[in-house]
Amino acid sequence: MLRSCGQVSGPLDSDTKETIIGNALFRLQSDIDDPHTFADLFVSSSDPILLMRACAYYPKYGLGAFGIVPVLQKKRLSSEDYGVIGLRYGSSNISLGATLMPYSLRDEFPKSAWLVSKIGRLTVGVQFDPKFEKKEDARYRNLKNWNYAIGYGLGTGSPLSPSFNFGLELAQNSQFIASFYQHVVVQRRVKNPLEDNEVVGITNYIDFGFELQTRIDDEKTTSNNIHDSTFRVAASWQANKNILVKAKAGPLGSSFCLAFKSWWKPSFTFSMSAIRDRTVGKTSYGFSVCVDNVREASYQRADPNFVMLTPNKEHLAEGIHWKTGSRTLLQSNVDSGNFDGVPKELRPLGRIL
Repeated sequence: MLRSCGQVSGPLDSDTKETIIGNALFRLQSDIDDPHTFADLFVSSSDPILLMRACAYYPKYGLGAFGIVPVLQKKRLSSEDYGVIGLRYGSSNISLGATLMPYSLRDEFPKSAWLVSKIGRLTVGVQFDPKFEKKEDARYRNLKNWNYAIGYGLGTGSPLSPSFNFGLELAQNSQFIASFYQHVVVQRRVKNPLEDNEVVGITNYIDFGFELQTRIDDEKTTSNNIHDSTFRVAASWQANKNILVKAKAGPLGSSFCLAFKSWWKPSFTFSMSAIRDRTVGKTSYGFSVCVDNVREASYQRADPNFVMLTPNKEHLAEGIHWKTGSRTLLQSNVDSGNFDGVPKELRPLGRIL
């Protein structure tokens, strides 16, 4: 099974000195139920020109290995430019792993390492990312090389179920980041003339997120205090199974994206985006095209008697009776964790943390 994506981005004004950047991705995945085992090629007009990635995961043992190799690159200035490999272990409650660079095992081992654990609805993690100090002992003692995070989440992880996630992060012993993400499922009684007669009702997915970042030390990296404390607000709206709108805004910049997806065989996705960088006062635009036969070939709708409606007050109104053809739309029991008969697109993500 193959997934092919192409993306082009650059300035709208042809007189500017900025160049247009084009990227293409070709991904090969043998099993639709195993997204963690794949190989892909990334081609770009900028460095790296040709990048190869491969990943293999064995669910029975929870072990995985991956590699990233820049095959063609104009300049190789660091050890990372020659390739990175990694090992990981993952289960439903724990994830740990490390990455390393074969060309600098003695000087930079490991390149990074992480440990994440989940207990109920609480998730905690620590990451070692040595960007400061070169000596081995000093790298481990420098608190700026350690990142910590804790998160709390509600929901099953399925798009059909509302969910909420809240997180706190301490990065490089200098940046404190707080964020939350809300996924809302909105059911509306709408008759789509393009659907079959027995299809009554539509599900909209609305996502909203907020992130606040501030410095906790006295160092001034720039003369502009806007970098010391900033925030970002993001939202997305899936109007139906074909159209998705995303937007993000903050003091440093904003972005907007509109995506359209067909459910033909194979599926086809087209998106347009605009990014405004307020720090330099420039705007860039881009579009991408993706052809995908890794996912299931056609759009599937779950049994309406099982997953159609979320709780609402309309059943209290006299004389109103929601129906799908001759069958009543019943409350979903997705909250119980029973996803039998639900299309794969609507099930929770894999149980790998």
